[in-house]
Amino acid sequence: MTAPQPTKLELSGENRLRITWSDGHLREYSVRELRDKCPCATCREKRNAPPASPLQLPIISAAEAQPLRIKGMSPVGNYAYSIDFSDGHNTGIYTLDSLRAMGQELPAT
Repeated sequence: MTAPQPTKLELSGENRLRITWSDGHLREYSVRELRDKCPCATCREKRNAPPASPLQLPIISAAEAQPLRIKGMSPVGNYAYSIDFSDGHNTGIYTLDSLRAMGQELPAT
C-alpha cells in the first residue's frame, strides 16, 4: 500500500493552507505554523540556539514586516513540497510525512 498523496492544495483565506489527501483526509495549516516548523538547516539551527538577549533588538527586512503568506509551493520529487513564503524564505523541504503530522484535521466535505 502506498502512502497518501496530496490531491488538492488550496489557500483558505490569506493565512491558511488546506490539503486534501488521497485517503480522504483533509488537513488545514496556518502559514505561521508552517514557517515556524521549517525543516531547513538554518531554521533548525535558529530554533536550537540559545535565546537572544532581551536587550538586543532584532533587525527585520521590509518583507518580514508584512503579513506572512505563501507565495507558492512546488513538489520535490514524489515525497515533499518546497514552500515559498512572503518573507523571502524558501529553502525548507516539507516531506509528506511531516505535513501529515502538522496542521489540524478537518471533517471531510
